[in-house]
Amino acid sequence: MATVTSAAQQPIRALRNWAARPAVATALILLYLAVVLLVLRGLDRRHLWFPTFSTLAFPAFVLSPFIVMSAPISRRLKTILIGGLILIAMPLVGIYDTSYLELAIQICIFTGLALGLNIVVGFAGLLDLGYIAFFAVGAYLWAMFTSQAPTVINISGLLVPAWTFPIFLIIGVGIAAVTGILLGLPVLRLRGDYLAIVTLGFGEMIRVLARNLDQPINFTNGAQGLHNVSPPPIPEIWTSFTSSTANLMGISLANVTPVAQQLLFYFVGVLIVAIVVVVARRLDDSPIGRAWTAIREDEVAAIAMGVPLVKMKLLAFAAGASFAGAIGVLYAAKQTFVSPESFSLIQSISILAMVIVGGLGGIRGVMLGAAVVTLLNLQVLKNMSLQLNALRQMDFVIFGFHVQNWPTQLEPAKYERLVFGLLLIIMMIFRPTGILPEPRRRIELQHDDVVTDEDDVSPAPGPMVGAN
Repeated sequence: MATVTSAAQQPIRALRNWAARPAVATALILLYLAVVLLVLRGLDRRHLWFPTFSTLAFPAFVLSPFIVMSAPISRRLKTILIGGLILIAMPLVGIYDTSYLELAIQICIFTGLALGLNIVVGFAGLLDLGYIAFFAVGAYLWAMFTSQAPTVINISGLLVPAWTFPIFLIIGVGIAAVTGILLGLPVLRLRGDYLAIVTLGFGEMIRVLARNLDQPINFTNGAQGLHNVSPPPIPEIWTSFTSSTANLMGISLANVTPVAQQLLFYFVGVLIVAIVVVVARRLDDSPIGRAWTAIREDEVAAIAMGVPLVKMKLLAFAAGASFAGAIGVLYAAKQTFVSPESFSLIQSISILAMVIVGGLGGIRGVMLGAAVVTLLNLQVLKNMSLQLNALRQMDFVIFGFHVQNWPTQLEPAKYERLVFGLLLIIMMIFRPTGILPEPRRRIELQHDDVVTDEDDVSPAPGPMVGAN
């Protein structure tokens, strides 16, 4: 039986070894990218099955950088391919269909937030359920100083010009970091569930404060939100570049300005994510990262080894919050509207789910988790509903069933939270370390499983003292 099994596995092993050759792997990756890009270029929104084809093709394109990173090819070639995908291919696809560019911007936003939360939860082991509060701080910072709403800042003539956007990105980092320190001070002695409850209350406090800070002095315009938030100005050369690129692709843009604006936001988002990745990686490989790991594993042992617990915890909160502050400024400028409803508890849970799904404590895994969950929420489920509606209008029949009779209450887009829950349950059962776990974290969990199995084995009973 073993001989038959081994013989059956030999072709698979041979194919795997063949694909592991750098030249073959490079050819397969280039073929994969070419097919995906050709499919995206050939999609037609007027086609009946466009939502389904788009759901298959665009996620395959978005996840291609992770495929390249895991391929057995040289690091230099990986850098070239990933850089070409992010800086060239994605903007071209976005010019062809701006909905894809919008999805890419949202992925950048949530990736930055997930990486920031990963520092607090994954690196330092501090469960933070109010992380969305730092995102709100950055968003309201830019919105209050540029919105045309009747706030005290607008009435006093303190609005800032749109060209100060890069400056406010830096200010948002500082203000959010200070807010993170203020949150960390009262929770230094807490851990586990108690820490989660306090941070949850802090996040809700920021949201309620934003909703009620319209009286007696109007700072946030209350539940109505801040409207007409200024986006950053678009250089004329950037508009000309967008128009020229569209003409080269044979695309006629009726209005170039919105597309140029979206491209600008995309590149700003990519730049912020790149900076966050570099900083997070350097922190993880530094003495600070090792101190966070010690705190995550055992605070008492960390203190005994001389780790400054207070300083390291405050630094973790400040570092994670600073990333969210910069992303919040970008979000407010892009949306041009900010309201308290955008910063609810469910948003914090969603970001935490991205970290868990991708792989707690890992940088690459968290980025993958953010991309997967964002695509699931903003494209896959919504496209499934669009496909059902298109088939319903055509009175399409599948195996004798009229799609027109499908109840509207069962549209997939209405069950985002249910899918979240099922996804987390499946992950915890079959992949508790995440889709792409961080190696050290995977080893730790495997060690914990071995220790648990050894503890479950009760020792054999020995002879009783005094027995004959």
